[in-house]
Amino acid sequence: MLAMNYRGPQRVRIDHKPMPQILHPQDAIVRVTRSCICGSDLHLYNGSVPDTRVGMTFGHETTGVVEQIGPEVEKLKPGDHVLVPFNIACGKCVFCQQELYGNCHESNSEATAVGGIFGYSHTAGGYDGGQAEYVRVPYADVSPTVIPEGMDPDDAVMLTDVVPTGYQAAEMGGIQPGDTVAVFGAGPVGIMAARCAWLFGAGRVIVIDHVDYRLEFARNYAPCEAYNFKSLGDPVLFMKRTTDWMGADVCIDAVGAEAYGSPFHTVLGRGMKLIGGAATALHWAINSVKKGGILSIVGVYGPIQTLVPIGNVVNKGITIRANQASVKRLLPRLIEHVQNGILDPKALITHRIPLEYVSDAYRIFSAKLDGCIKPVLIPPSVRS
Repeated sequence: MLAMNYRGPQRVRIDHKPMPQILHPQDAIVRVTRSCICGSDLHLYNGSVPDTRVGMTFGHETTGVVEQIGPEVEKLKPGDHVLVPFNIACGKCVFCQQELYGNCHESNSEATAVGGIFGYSHTAGGYDGGQAEYVRVPYADVSPTVIPEGMDPDDAVMLTDVVPTGYQAAEMGGIQPGDTVAVFGAGPVGIMAARCAWLFGAGRVIVIDHVDYRLEFARNYAPCEAYNFKSLGDPVLFMKRTTDWMGADVCIDAVGAEAYGSPFHTVLGRGMKLIGGAATALHWAINSVKKGGILSIVGVYGPIQTLVPIGNVVNKGITIRANQASVKRLLPRLIEHVQNGILDPKALITHRIPLEYVSDAYRIFSAKLDGCIKPVLIPPSVRS
């Protein structure tokens, strides 16, 4: 089969790899119909996540048709068109029972924090992902969900990560009616978090980024105030001034390990990789939220230590909430929002690119070329 093949930092190519096999009675093999490139994939692409091994296939946002099932799979059958959440969850462990599907204790033997994630290095279990023609899906009775009749596959693939992660970012913020919410990062997740903040009753939503076309997209889609931090001088001082010197009620870090804005963090976190990423957005969020406010973190950082102003967290009385999105928990509500027209996920998709051109897709997305917000890879079988 054709599959994306990681060859080292900023080096990916399309290649022929062996077809995935049923390895466990609860497995399914899915023929991919859509797969996305996520901003989190760029952390892998740029070498920011440890133990990302040569030969791996990325991709944790996938839809596809069930081709084969293991003998213990009961809820799916061949021919079902499913969306496959990025969480690999057993459904039975103590954390899955609490609906913390991103923290499954059984799907990732490599860590005690995050559960298994498709195509996300061996720190997340070492599973090959969906940027391929076929993918093996463990615990097929747990998270994969049959796409509702009439739903656009482009909407469905966005429900595997972007929509639930943005929604949970807003949910974890504990937004109260009238709150000012500041979102750091105008990638797809940040834009979705800004859009979802209104659903929880926000009175004002502000997005901070440094790429003008992404900020314009956020203004139109969210809708929200959007500012380029390069024009603000000090983003924290701006946030203080625009909130009567109180700070935002809620701040959301939707950037993670590869934030721009601080030469110090860039050198240590992105260049020398001595810390778990350039935590510039996290610093700004901590210092921009009001005393007693809430900081919601969905940006991805590496597992090694990251420089964080913990003294400011303590002295300001900030509540921090962070996690990988529990997609399975959120799907029923989010499917309803899409069907009712409250959310329009597919509008975030700007580029539909043949799987064979995956290296070009990564270059366009990483370099922020051609107004790219969200690229989707289309396998040959879908186009024939």
